[in-house]
Amino acid sequence: MDLLQTIIIAIVEGLTEFLPVSSTGHMIITQNLLGVDTNDDFVHAFTFIIQFGAILSVVVLYWNRFFHVDKSPAPRGSSAFQRLTHKYRFYWLLFIGVLPAVVIGLLAKKSGLLDWLLDSVLVVAIMLVVGGVFMLFCDKLFNKGSDANKVNEHRAFRIGLFQCISVIPGVSRSMATIVGGMTQGLTRKRAAEFSFFLAVPTMAGATLLDLLDLLKADTNWATAHNVTMLVVGCVVAFFVALLAMKWFVSFLTKYGFKAFGVYRIIVGGIIIALLLAGQSLAMVD
Repeated sequence: MDLLQTIIIAIVEGLTEFLPVSSTGHMIITQNLLGVDTNDDFVHAFTFIIQFGAILSVVVLYWNRFFHVDKSPAPRGSSAFQRLTHKYRFYWLLFIGVLPAVVIGLLAKKSGLLDWLLDSVLVVAIMLVVGGVFMLFCDKLFNKGSDANKVNEHRAFRIGLFQCISVIPGVSRSMATIVGGMTQGLTRKRAAEFSFFLAVPTMAGATLLDLLDLLKADTNWATAHNVTMLVVGCVVAFFVALLAMKWFVSFLTKYGFKAFGVYRIIVGGIIIALLLAGQSLAMVD
């Protein structure tokens, strides 16, 4: 990967990480369009590692939430454990929410299923279309959220189960978790914000695993060029995601998912048509 390819892919990641269009799917498509060797171990890891740059923007944007301890008294009659989780409730809910993804993600990675899915542009395209069709109707199906409903242990765990679906590239982690929140009675805004928060431990874990795999498999990838590309990718993804996230919350609150559904169907449909016609996605050979 050269510098221009890295910057383009990082921009795509930053724009799509928190939109319900699948950032991983878009990066796979972009890599194919740019002629990047998607079978390369470093490229596989790069796809996940630069997502960590994007999710750091969540920590910056919601700084007060990530570094806040609830000092209000716990409800009367609470046990010692309940008092502890009350004080660090924000982190406790994230822990519960990320548990299903840890289990499913590790199983998918160990079985080789994840690597196989990441190599398949067709899977991405199909899931973009399927998810797009669903998004045309999900506002009517689940748009009954109330500000009175907040994230609790049960809702956090169920949203975490929805997040597991996003192990399939093209589904969109953002879409899965936001819709999961809406099925639990959360408003679009509250569901979107918890989706952002849940991305931090989820993607941090995925990044760490990929780094460890790279280090264990072969350290020849750690050239000055590749390390520079990782740093550039993370920095670009961070700043682009920061802008995209602020816009997305406002847009989703006002207009819902329909526009994203139409976009997904168009992009996925075009890619499927090209693949069925025997056309290569690579613009650069």
